[in-house]
Amino acid sequence: MSEIISIANQKGGVGKTTTAVNLAASLADSGKKVLLMDIDPQSNATTSLGFSRSDYEFNIYHVLLGIKKLNDVILKTDITNLSLVPSNIGLVGIEKEFYNPKNKNRELILRNKIEDVKKYYDYIIIDSPPALGPITINALSASDSVIIPIQCEFFALEGLAQLLNTVSLLKKTINPKLQIKGFLPTMYSRQNNLSKQVLDDLSLHFKDKLFHLKKSDECIVVPRNVKIAESPSFGQPVTNYAASSKGSMAYKELATVIIKG
Repeated sequence: MSEIISIANQKGGVGKTTTAVNLAASLADSGKKVLLMDIDPQSNATTSLGFSRSDYEFNIYHVLLGIKKLNDVILKTDITNLSLVPSNIGLVGIEKEFYNPKNKNRELILRNKIEDVKKYYDYIIIDSPPALGPITINALSASDSVIIPIQCEFFALEGLAQLLNTVSLLKKTINPKLQIKGFLPTMYSRQNNLSKQVLDDLSLHFKDKLFHLKKSDECIVVPRNVKIAESPSFGQPVTNYAASSKGSMAYKELATVIIKG
């Protein structure tokens, strides 16, 4: 059975795409067949894996419009076991299509498209845009669970209630199986008191929803790490670009927890 996991947070700059790309790569490195779906118009996940607009003609936009099937746009990456559904800036136009009165069950478009391919993958990781619009709603409606990256900085928890309410509403209506898989603290600095405060707040309110390799261990945090920041410019996940870095190790630990279930 394929597990579909969205990486979501309507706040930008929290490490959402970084988490999607590096979790997908870490799962693939563990021998799992993984499909990374970039449904963010900024297409950062696509470029983070070394692809440019000239490398592909069709993308997730054409799939959502019904012009192409999902299998028609899947790209093989340089990482064994990892495939990619690319995105493009043109995806910003999809919202007008979603709001077309003729589009029935528009919240389920992505779920229906994924049905054609999910049997071929152990994990499908969806990188959603930083907004709670129809694209993200489609991602959550198609997913078994959601991982929420939380930046360890000021305003980190701002707007989180809205996302949690959206997840709760979708669970009650169109996707009863949807679960919050966990919160992932990102850009954490042990030397920064604010980072420690945010982590303390998360531990206080969401203790059971943080990721631990073992129950006795501290929760998994993604550190503020220069290698993580550099890796997209080289078209590689940090797990390949700097495999022994602290950032890479954090995502490998996260993949281990995900596989253990």
